[in-house]
Amino acid sequence: MAKSIQFTEYGKSDVLEIVEMDRPEPKLGQVRINVKSIGINFKDIRQRLGFVPVDEFPFVPGMEAAGVIDAVGPDVNRSVGQKVVARVDNGGYSEAVTVNEEFVFDIPKNMSFSEAAGFPVQFLTAYGVLFNRGNLEADDRVLIHAVSGGVGTAAAQLANNAGAEIFGTASTTTKLNLAAELGVDHPINYTEKAFEEEVRRITKGRGVDLVLDGVGGEVFARSLNALAPYGSIITYGAASGESGCVNDTTRLYSGNNAILGFHLTNMIKDSPERILPAIGDLSGWLARGELRVIVGKKFPFEEAGRAHDYLFNRESTGKVVLTL
Repeated sequence: MAKSIQFTEYGKSDVLEIVEMDRPEPKLGQVRINVKSIGINFKDIRQRLGFVPVDEFPFVPGMEAAGVIDAVGPDVNRSVGQKVVARVDNGGYSEAVTVNEEFVFDIPKNMSFSEAAGFPVQFLTAYGVLFNRGNLEADDRVLIHAVSGGVGTAAAQLANNAGAEIFGTASTTTKLNLAAELGVDHPINYTEKAFEEEVRRITKGRGVDLVLDGVGGEVFARSLNALAPYGSIITYGAASGESGCVNDTTRLYSGNNAILGFHLTNMIKDSPERILPAIGDLSGWLARGELRVIVGKKFPFEEAGRAHDYLFNRESTGKVVLTL
């Protein structure tokens, strides 16, 4: 038997409950992981709230799980005992998960299970929005919203290593100090200053070449006013609970601007060759210390509800994880 965290209805964090389930057996091409740490993502919260509907109840959320392989199915090249992290569609909030081998990645020797659990979704998303969709180049100016969060801290490091000039928004001095430590040239407290006006001031009216927006709502709309000519917004989420909306396309065509989307799960399903090869580069950079996973807070497995509330209430910096 193995414990899992599930919900049987949409609602607040108290709908999450721990249940005992049979340990899954790996099928053809799968491995089973004895889970040590689990990554928490905004998608998990949006699923629980019903903003991202689930197929059926009961439902076990979770997209990232790090641990040790304890069983393998037929036609698998992995071995029992290997330390790995996996990107799973759902079901990661469990003591044991089965995963297709192609979505299982080695953990660099210098990385803990908690750090590994913050690697697949955040760093693949950051890589995807910056390079797959954003075509970031050296000396480009990029604005990263929620720069102290999981994706934000990954994107800041990747953009800094690529030679970009980085603007980043956050709400507290602690978060802004972390952003500066990770290479953000212009940390902006969005509670004190209108970020689009600050970007215009610093760039002498020109704006930025790329905006990474996982917030949506008003932030997305205002980001249009931070774009330089030929600049782009990459939208990859709606952590605010509201989707971004363009009411007037004049700003787009007059500035030769673009809005592009990025969805990690769908890219992995539809075109894995576009994104999964990045794992090799990312793992190498992490192993050499050129990137690091920022783990902001660890919660015991049994406190998944508290972890959800902590992330949802914008208390977090870096990655929030569950530990077993």
